[in-house]
Amino acid sequence: MQQLFLAALAFCTLAPAAMAAPITEFTLDNGLQVVVIEDHRAPVVTQMLWYKTGRADEPSGQSGIAHFFEHLMFKGTDTVAPGEFSAIVAANGGSDNAFTSNDYTAYFQRIAAAKLPDMMRLEADRMANLNLSAENVATELQVILEERAQRVDSEPSALFREQMAAAQYLNHPYAIPVIGWQHEMQGLNRDKALAFYATHYAPNNAILVVAGDVDPAQVKTLAQTHYGPLKPSTTLPERARPAEPPHLAARRLQMADARVAQPYISRSYLAPERNAGDQKQAAALTILAELLGGSGTTSVLARALQFDTQTAVYTSAFYDGTAVDPTSFGLVVVPSAGVSLVDAEAAMDAAIAKFLADGVNPDDLARIKTQIRAAQIYARDDVGDLARMYGAALAVGLTVQDVQDWPDVLGAVTADDVMAAAKAVLRDETSVTGWLEVTK
Repeated sequence: MQQLFLAALAFCTLAPAAMAAPITEFTLDNGLQVVVIEDHRAPVVTQMLWYKTGRADEPSGQSGIAHFFEHLMFKGTDTVAPGEFSAIVAANGGSDNAFTSNDYTAYFQRIAAAKLPDMMRLEADRMANLNLSAENVATELQVILEERAQRVDSEPSALFREQMAAAQYLNHPYAIPVIGWQHEMQGLNRDKALAFYATHYAPNNAILVVAGDVDPAQVKTLAQTHYGPLKPSTTLPERARPAEPPHLAARRLQMADARVAQPYISRSYLAPERNAGDQKQAAALTILAELLGGSGTTSVLARALQFDTQTAVYTSAFYDGTAVDPTSFGLVVVPSAGVSLVDAEAAMDAAIAKFLADGVNPDDLARIKTQIRAAQIYARDDVGDLARMYGAALAVGLTVQDVQDWPDVLGAVTADDVMAAAKAVLRDETSVTGWLEVTK
C-alpha cells in the first residue's frame, strides 16, 4: 500500500497535463479544494483525495504515523466495517489504494462513473468517522512493524537508501524514512493516532481531484453534499519545516551486507524544488537528469560508462522537484563484473566533469524535448495519471496554473539553462556519496 515515490513519479514529472482536458477548480466553504478533469471517452472516473500531510509533517518523535494512518483509514467507520470500503469498490468492478510520501497522503478509487456518489459518500465518511478502536490501532501497528521488517530491514538496498537520506539532510525531516524509524513506530498508540486524525484529516487540509466522465456541476453538487458538512480542523499547524543550514562538506558513507547481490554507487545532491510561479530551474534539472542518466543507451553516463569503457552495467540519474522543500538530484552506477567501486566512481566523476566542461549536446537536448512532447500526448490517455499529476502538485503548494504551464516551461529550457542548473547543483559540498557492497 505504501509508495515511497523515488522513481515512481518520473513519468508524471515529464508528462504535463493534457491541455485538451477541461479543468474546473473550486473550493468549498470548509476549505476543501476541488479540481475536476473532464474526459468523456469512457464511462469511468478516478476520485483521489489528497491530504497535505506526509512524513515531514509528523509530530517530533512520531515518525511513521502518516503512513500508519494510511493503514488505519481502511479499518472502517461507525457504518462501514473494516475492509468493506475496498470490498464495495471491487464488487463494482473498480480498484482502490493509497500511498504516503514525504509531503502528502493520498487515497484513490477508479470505478464506473455512475458510482461516484457512493465513492464520495464513503471517502467523506472516513474523513470524519474513522473507527479508531484500541483493537484496530494495536492490530495495524503490528502490520506496519512487520511491513518495515519485510520491506526495509530485510532489504540492504532499502536500508542503504535510508542511510543516504539521513546523511543528505542535516536538519530537515526529509532525512527520516516515510515508513518511520522502528523505535519510534513502536511508540505509536491510540492517543497519538486520535490527535493526528483530529489535526490533519480535515477538509481544509485536503484536495479532491475527480477525473473522468463527469460534469463539473454534478461534481460540485456531490462534493457539497458529502464533503460540505464536514468541519475544518481548528488545530492545523502552519506547514513550516526546519530549514537546512548551508552544506559545507561532502559526505561519504559505506555500507556492507552479506545479502547484497550487486554492489553499486549512489550519489545525491541537495537540489531546489519546483515553486509556484517559478519553475524554470526545476525544469532545467528535470532535463539535466534525462541528459545525464535518463536513457540506458543514449544518456551521458550510459555512453561513457556502459558503452565507451564498459565500466558499468547500469547507470541512472533522477530528479523529482514535486516537493514542498529542497529535494535531491541523484546518480546511480552499477559497476561491471571485475570493476571496483573506486574505479566506477572515478569513471562517473570523469563523465560528469567532461559534461560540465563540454556542455549540452544540441542533438541530445532536441531528442529529449521531442520525448517530452510525446509524453504530453500519451498523458491524455489515462485520467488517473492526470489526477495524480494535479493532486501531487497541489499538495506541495503548486497551482493548477503551474501544472498547465509546466510543458511550456520545459519546452523553453535552453542549453545555457541546463548548464547553469548543473553548475549550481552538482557541487561537492552538497553531495553524499554512498557505496553499497558485499561484506568481505
